Amino acid sequence: MRKRWSLVLGVVLLAAAACADPQAESAKSSDPSVVSFDTSANQQHITSAKVDSIAAELPASVRESGKLVVGNGSAGGGLPPLGFTADDNKTPIGVEIDVAHLVASVLGLQAQIDTTSWENLFLGLDSGKYQVGISNIGVSELRKEKYDFATYRLGLHAFEAKVGSGLKITGPADISGKNVAVGSGTLQEAILVDWNKQNVAAGRKPANLKYYQQAADTYLALQSGRIDLYLGPNPNASYHVATQHKTEIVGTVSSSYPVQGLVGITTKKDNGLVKPLADALNAAIADGSYAKVLAKWGLQAEAVPKSLINPPGLPKK
Repeated sequence: MRKRWSLVLGVVLLAAAACADPQAESAKSSDPSVVSFDTSANQQHITSAKVDSIAAELPASVRESGKLVVGNGSAGGGLPPLGFTADDNKTPIGVEIDVAHLVASVLGLQAQIDTTSWENLFLGLDSGKYQVGISNIGVSELRKEKYDFATYRLGLHAFEAKVGSGLKITGPADISGKNVAVGSGTLQEAILVDWNKQNVAAGRKPANLKYYQQAADTYLALQSGRIDLYLGPNPNASYHVATQHKTEIVGTVSSSYPVQGLVGITTKKDNGLVKPLADALNAAIADGSYAKVLAKWGLQAEAVPKSLINPPGLPKK
C-alpha cells in the first residue's frame, strides 16, 4: 500500500551568527514549506550517472563484484527518516538507504543493503562482511583509528519544544533553569552537562536534566509542560515535527560539540574504498542528486558542500 503525507514543516532551524555554538552557522537552510514522505516499498531511489573515472578508482575485487555491500544499523530498529521499514514491513527505506543507492550508482555498482544491529554493524565492517557502513555513523578520533570516513551529512542535535513556546536555544544561557529531557549516556547528555558547567561558572542556574525510558513519555511530558525542551538527534526531531505537528525545533547544536559533527560513510581503514566513495559523493553533490536525496527526507539543514576524507571528529575523552 502506498502511503504519502503532505506535511507543512514547522521546523525552525536556528543558526544565528551570534550563536554560542559556532558550528550552528553551517546549519542554515531554506526549508521548503511542504515535504512528502514516501513510505512505499516500491519507491524509486534517486540515482546518478556512472562516472567511469571514479569507478576505475575502486579496488578490482569490488569493481568486478558489481556490488556495494552496505551494512545499515538503523532500518531494522525503525529510525525515520534515517532508516526504517516501508509499508510492507520488510523493505528498508530512509535517507541512509537512498545515499547508499546514490553512491553505488556513481560507482557503477548495485547497492546491497544488509540491515543489522548497531554492534554487529562494526563487527561486519571488521570482518569484511560489509564493505561500507551507512548508518548515521559520526566521525570520531577514536573510530578513525580503525575506519576511514567519507562525510555526507552534518551531525546535528536539535532542541524540540512545544509549538508556540517562544524559546530560542543558541547556547548555555538559554537552557538555564529549564527542564530539559535527554537520553542517559548519550552525546546529547554530555553536551548538556558541559553547558550546565558553563552556566554555573557564569553564575547562572543549571538546567534540570530529565530522563524518560520511552519517546512517548518524553513527548507527553513536553505537551503537558512538565519539561520545556527535549534534546535529541536532529533527523528524528525533524521527522517528528513534520509528521506530528505538535512540536517545533528551536535550536541546534553540533553532535560533536565543540567541533563540527560530521556523519560519514564508514569503511575498514586502508582498504582502498574511501577515496572513490568521497569522489562519488562529490560528483552527486555537483550534479544535484545529493540535494534531492536530502530534500526527499527533509534534511536540507544537514547538507555538506563537499565530502571530506577523515576530517577532525569527536575528540577522545
